[in-house]
Amino acid sequence: MSSPRQPLNDTVAAVTQRIAERGAATRSAYLDRMAAAHREGPVRRGLACSNLAHGFAAMEGADKEALRAARAPGVAIVSSYNDMLSAHQPLQEYPAWLKKSVRRAGGVAQFAGGVPAMCDGITQGRAGMELSLFSREVIAMATAIALSHDMFDAALLLGVCDKIVPGLLIGALSFGHLPAVLVPAGPMNSGLPNKEKARVRQLYAEGRASREDLLDAEAASYHSAGTCTFYGTANSNQMVVEVMGLHLPGASFVPPNTPLRQALTEEAGRRVVALSRGASYTPVSRVLDEKAFVNGMIALLATGGSTNHTLHLVAIAAAAGIQLTWDDFSELSAVVPLLARVYPNGAADINHFHAAGGIQFLVGTLLDAGLLHEDVHTVAGFGLHRYRQEPILSDGELVWRDVPARSLDEDVLRPVWRPFAADGGLRMVEGNLGRAVIKVSAVAPEHRVVQAPARVFTGQEAFTAAFEAGELDRDVVVVIRQQGPRANGMPELHGLTPALGVLMDRGHQVALLTDGRMSGASGKIPAAIQVTPEAAAGGPIARIADGDVVRLDARAGTLDVLVAEAELAARELADAPPSEASWLGTGRELFGALRRAVGPADQGASVFGPLTPEHFGMPTHAGVPTP
Repeated sequence: MSSPRQPLNDTVAAVTQRIAERGAATRSAYLDRMAAAHREGPVRRGLACSNLAHGFAAMEGADKEALRAARAPGVAIVSSYNDMLSAHQPLQEYPAWLKKSVRRAGGVAQFAGGVPAMCDGITQGRAGMELSLFSREVIAMATAIALSHDMFDAALLLGVCDKIVPGLLIGALSFGHLPAVLVPAGPMNSGLPNKEKARVRQLYAEGRASREDLLDAEAASYHSAGTCTFYGTANSNQMVVEVMGLHLPGASFVPPNTPLRQALTEEAGRRVVALSRGASYTPVSRVLDEKAFVNGMIALLATGGSTNHTLHLVAIAAAAGIQLTWDDFSELSAVVPLLARVYPNGAADINHFHAAGGIQFLVGTLLDAGLLHEDVHTVAGFGLHRYRQEPILSDGELVWRDVPARSLDEDVLRPVWRPFAADGGLRMVEGNLGRAVIKVSAVAPEHRVVQAPARVFTGQEAFTAAFEAGELDRDVVVVIRQQGPRANGMPELHGLTPALGVLMDRGHQVALLTDGRMSGASGKIPAAIQVTPEAAAGGPIARIADGDVVRLDARAGTLDVLVAEAELAARELADAPPSEASWLGTGRELFGALRRAVGPADQGASVFGPLTPEHFGMPTHAGVPTP
């Protein structure tokens, strides 16, 4: 049985306090700016007549009159809808539902703008993947453009996957005086079991399955509208932002094309109107404070979520004036137990997780153990306890009820007092090669320490050729460099996993070392990723030579090449990132300015500049006002 509610864990409290102290100046300056931007009542009252007329010219009927009279809250809808991507296709119907529900709540909703949404699953291994991380900044800027008209008192942000949710939030935080509710689409129904999909992928890598066999397996896995069901960055997004209080409770994993999904979407419209005025006014800058970010990190660690969030949470926090570091993740990971087994960390998919109790059970067991901050603002009201409840339809009405006090499947989801592992699914490693992130939740204990000769590549194609030629059939640390944000946009490299899995299954010690990304799809192969400094910035990874012995120790948290310090320092940098002239095609030439401006991985791989009080437009002074 679980014990009574415990006080807040000492480490959680200490990390939160250090984050607050570290970013006191930048957070204060940010909140000052948000306070200055807030005005009671419809913000469009301040527009000149010509400006305002442009803002309602295309409207009709009562909505037009309400906008003209400036008597109703204006709500912006910003959406990542497109009908190529399964996760975003359900969003097509949402604006009509939301306009109706906002109108009934006394507001007027307008579709303010669309943002791009690209799929790493499609661009994997292609040149387009080199734009993937930078698309987060484009989405942030597009969100800011959509909200820039001074017509809106609140925002509804429609998005699901990888860079889309972080980009929407970074953009919205520039308008942090506005309330904002994130509106998800939900996962597709379960298809081919993930274990079977992985088996066919590995057979194909070995040449023992045809392309048609592989396509059949993939099509049976990704088969309908909704988010992919494995626990990658898309579903990690949903997990994290719900625990941070930005979704309605229980909204993350309700499937599309169901009455409950529509009811939750419509309720988001009603709720954002309530948040926009009076005593219920709750801007997104108030929701996303230091405690909320700590809660998000803890949810990520407790579920073995996507490594991409070691970039995204840092970048989102910076937009709110908050300074997160990888040390914060590492210190929290030591006290946060692993409570979920969802593919690639287990056999279950996200629908199984949701059925076992999902986020509501997770929040409950972490709260009871003193591992989450309960005293936080959320879009559902004050206090994280609301997120212990799940939504249902009762006689056609949306209501919330308590979830069972126990997990309904402890092979998938467990309480704090009986975890899968005593510490979290992500760890940091550090040594003479710099710093890196490793996801250990899917790595067997016997594979968490690897010491083997390096084989160095600067691209996936060269690795594939060496694998197919049988050159890697031995103990090996595969080094793939010049894949960092400054080199080529930091593409995801999890297309390497099947071949590396073949080598491991042959009994070899195998690890991956890269300054690129692997995402939430990283699985059983120990992979030290997002190495910083990256090779393109002259990091030590650029001095590794074929045959150097590399030691990756996820237990001790170390990452070293076993070469004398003087010898390593004396080596020339072995290769160079793509030149401006060669970084062409698939639109890459349009992103050169972002590539030149991007910061290091441990600072979020962001292009938006240094985090200083001046960055937020105001000098620092004592106190942290609340807008």
